[in-house]
Amino acid sequence: MNDIRPLTKVVLGIVATIVALWLVAPMFIVFPISFSADASFQFPPRGWSTRWYESFFNNPQWMRALGNSAIIALLAALLATTVGTIAALAINRSKSRIASAAQTLMLTPMIVPPIIAGAGIYTFFLNSGLVGTLFGFVMVHVTLAIPLVVIAVNASLSGYDRSLELAAASLGAGRLKTFFTVTVPLIAPGVAAGAVFAFVTSFDEVIVSQFMVSPSLQTLPMMMYTSVTRTTDPTIAAAAALILGAIIFAFLFFQFVVTPLARRSKKNAAA
Repeated sequence: MNDIRPLTKVVLGIVATIVALWLVAPMFIVFPISFSADASFQFPPRGWSTRWYESFFNNPQWMRALGNSAIIALLAALLATTVGTIAALAINRSKSRIASAAQTLMLTPMIVPPIIAGAGIYTFFLNSGLVGTLFGFVMVHVTLAIPLVVIAVNASLSGYDRSLELAAASLGAGRLKTFFTVTVPLIAPGVAAGAVFAFVTSFDEVIVSQFMVSPSLQTLPMMMYTSVTRTTDPTIAAAAALILGAIIFAFLFFQFVVTPLARRSKKNAAA
């Protein structure tokens, strides 16, 4: 009775394909536009050229912004993954109301509109002298990324078997050894997913970053936003294609490299 009829499968497949194309097509249009020979946004391009990529890589401002985005995203992903994983473990192992309230509080950056969060963060960071600094940028992006890490790690912990820790302890393993040889491998898929989401969130963040930007420190998305409000230079399309390419690479790396390694580590820990 639960079998889906062949016609229903075909209809569902067609609907899913249409929805996927509707969501993905606007993003992938930037790739052909970035290779356009025209000095304006036009699709389909009337000619092909790499001039806009040359313009991007030969412009010190664009390259500096790309480097800033990469550094900030890597630092933010590292810190958010560490803090988010520890927080998820603490919440999962505590059944008190305080832990439940703490989890809800950690998810507020996903609920509060970014423009409101940005205004509040700007006021706090301005008084602290952190606006326009690398440390300030990283802290803001860590705040935005932690909820994603907590959710991803909590998903791994939902099927976590605590008896494996007890078994390791009964065999003489200390808490630290148990954590790194049993706990970490078992939650590795969630940690890896959280790290990827944190990196991507930081790398393409633009709304809250508007409150942190300074003439001496620009991220790539902010540089694109500033440029698109002043001109229609297709160099923006080249920058967008690079960001999209980085995001696609991150997810493919996670899917085909990190996930298999995490599953193998999880299997070895459970053996």
